[in-house]
Amino acid sequence: MSAVHPVDRRPGAGELLLGALQHVGAMYTGVVAPPLVIGAAVGLDPAKLSLLIGASLFTSGIATLLQTLGIWRFGARLPLVNGVTFASVAPVQAIAEEHAGPSALGYVYGATLIGGALMVLLAPVFSRLLTFFPPVVTGTVITLIGVSLLPVTAQWVADQKPSANWRDVLLAGFTLLAVLVCNRFLSGVLGRIGLLIGLVAGTLLAWPLGAIDTSSFSKAEAFGIASPFHFGAPAFDIAAIISIVIAVIVTMAESTADMIALGEIVERPTGQRTLADGLRADGLASAVSTVFGGFLATAFAQNIGVVALTRVRSRYVVAGCGVLLVLLGMFPVVGGIVALVPQPVLGGAGIVLFGSVAVAGIRTLTRADLSRPANVAIVAASLGIGLLPVVAPGFYAHFPAAVRTIMNSGISAGCIAAVVLNLVFRERSAREA
Repeated sequence: MSAVHPVDRRPGAGELLLGALQHVGAMYTGVVAPPLVIGAAVGLDPAKLSLLIGASLFTSGIATLLQTLGIWRFGARLPLVNGVTFASVAPVQAIAEEHAGPSALGYVYGATLIGGALMVLLAPVFSRLLTFFPPVVTGTVITLIGVSLLPVTAQWVADQKPSANWRDVLLAGFTLLAVLVCNRFLSGVLGRIGLLIGLVAGTLLAWPLGAIDTSSFSKAEAFGIASPFHFGAPAFDIAAIISIVIAVIVTMAESTADMIALGEIVERPTGQRTLADGLRADGLASAVSTVFGGFLATAFAQNIGVVALTRVRSRYVVAGCGVLLVLLGMFPVVGGIVALVPQPVLGGAGIVLFGSVAVAGIRTLTRADLSRPANVAIVAASLGIGLLPVVAPGFYAHFPAAVRTIMNSGISAGCIAAVVLNLVFRERSAREA
C-alpha cells in the first residue's frame, strides 16, 4: 500500500481551519484590491462597491475549491489559491472609459465570459508549453515570482503611503520576528501555523498603538451577497473583448508559471495534464464569476509562499481557504474581522513569504548547469527584463495598451523572455553540435 502524498493528506479539523486562515490572511488584501479599483473606475456607490468586493471573495472561493478538489478535467488538484487577477484591472479601466458609468460592467462581464471560455479551449495548447520549461527557465520564473512580489510587501509595510513611519516598521519588524521565531523553535501543528501566530501577534501589538482601523468591521452588514447579474447582464463589444482576451493570455502565462512553481515546492511536478486541468479551472471559474459579479481568476503567488514557508502541502487546507472565502463573500461582517489585520503586519509576514518563493526558484536553478555561459545569459537577461516594470512601474507608460498589459507584469515579461532565450540558445547549441 503506497503512502499518501502530502498534497493529498487530510489533516484534522483544527489544523485544517488554522492553515486555511493563514492562506486567507495572506491573500485577503490581494483579492479585495482589484474590485476597489474597478468600482472606483465605473463610479459605484459605497453600497454597491461593498457587494462587488463580496462578489470577488465569493467567486475566488468557488475558483479555489474547483482548483483544489477538482471536477472531472477541471482543477489542478494542488494547494492552489485562486483569486481576482490584477491583469484585468487595466483593461477594465479602459472599458470604463469607453462605456461610462456602472453600465460598463456589463461589457466587462461579456468580455470575461468569452475570455473564460477561450481559456478552457486553449488549456490543452498551453499545457504543451511545458517542454519549453527546463530548470533554467522554471528556476528563473519562480525566482522572479518571489522577487516581483516584494514591492507589494513594501506597500503593505508603508500602509499604502509613500513612505513608512516608525510605527509601520515596528509592526512589520515585530511580525517578521514572530514568524521567524515560530519557524525556528516550534514544531508539529504550531510550527505549521507560524504565519498565523505572527499575524495575530502583530495585530495584538497594533491595538494599543492605534494602528487598527475598525471602520470596515463596524459598518459591515451581517449578510449580503449580490444576486445573479446584479451589476448587469453580459453585453458584448469587440474592443472590450480584445482587451480582456489579451489579459487572458497574460493570466494563463502567469498561472502556468505559478503551477510549475507550486509543483516544485510540493514535490509533485506539474505535468501536461495537471497544467491543462488547472487552466481549464481558471477559465471555467472566470466564466462562472460573471454571473455573480466576479472577474478573471488566476493563481495567487503569495499563497505559494505560504506553502513554501509553512511546509503544509495539503490541498484540503487550501480547499478550506476556499470555503472561508465563500463565507467572507456571503457574510461581510466576517470579512470585516479579517480586515482588522493592519497592512504593516501583513507586510512583515510578506517579507519571508515572498522570499520563500524566491528561494524555491534558486533551489530549482541549482539543477540547471550554470557553468554554461548560455544558461547564465538566460537567467541574467530574463531577471533583468522581468524586474524592469517592478523597479520602474511607469517604464512602459507610453507604449500601446496591449504592450503594457503584457510587459507591466514582471512575471509574464520575464517568463516570455526566459522561454524565448532558452529556445534561441538551444537552437544555437543544436547547430554547433
